Amino acid sequence: MRPSPVLSSLRARVRQIESAGRRTAAVLPFGLDAIDSRLPGGGLVLGALHEVAGGGDGVLDGAAAALFAAGIAARTRGQILWCVTRPDLFAPALAQAGLAPDRVIYVEAGDEPSLLACFEEGLRHGGLGGVVAEVARLPMTASRRLQLAAEGSGTLGLAIRRWRRMDAAAEFGQPGAAMTRWRVGALPAAPLPVPGVGRARWRLELLRCRAGESADFEVEACDAQGCLAVPAALADGPAAAADGRRRAAG
Repeated sequence: MRPSPVLSSLRARVRQIESAGRRTAAVLPFGLDAIDSRLPGGGLVLGALHEVAGGGDGVLDGAAAALFAAGIAARTRGQILWCVTRPDLFAPALAQAGLAPDRVIYVEAGDEPSLLACFEEGLRHGGLGGVVAEVARLPMTASRRLQLAAEGSGTLGLAIRRWRRMDAAAEFGQPGAAMTRWRVGALPAAPLPVPGVGRARWRLELLRCRAGESADFEVEACDAQGCLAVPAALADGPAAAADGRRRAAG
């Protein structure tokens, strides 16, 4: 079910007011109408901050969140700055999601404040395809600084939320300046007609979208070009209409 014309017109007016005096923002489409139609401009705004987190406290969901971010970064142009505090990033997995090793500049920060400083400086640089940072805490002041830095340079910012303790995960629901907020959960892989492991599947939840509304989708994981796909069982069936079920905006 698509938004009514009146609601769509109202959102367009809100976006026009919010963007008054700013340059037109470029977007990065996912290439899937079910997702792009939910995003203002038809894709992720490049000069903006976006948040991503795993759907639970498991390793699989955390890895899915990182690969989702890698697939987005893979579809930009230029070098990607990836900032971490823990040296546990698996480069071959990023390559499988389309992000080649020779495109990634890794920065290992000693603590969270240093990581946020690297994140902001990378966004302000203006010569990168995108900046990814694995952060535990992202208070409003920090997220606002990052959003302004991204707007000023036109660089894509992706904050992957990683928590050392699960009681800190509650902060993910707090207000922030990010343009969108996503949660990624691992689903059983696509079945194959022969023994083996099929393409991974994810449940994507768009928890917050400025000038948009929340939705959720079932997709096949990023391929070697960083692209998602609609599972074959949903592409032409009645379930396709439900892959973007709407909820109250976050």
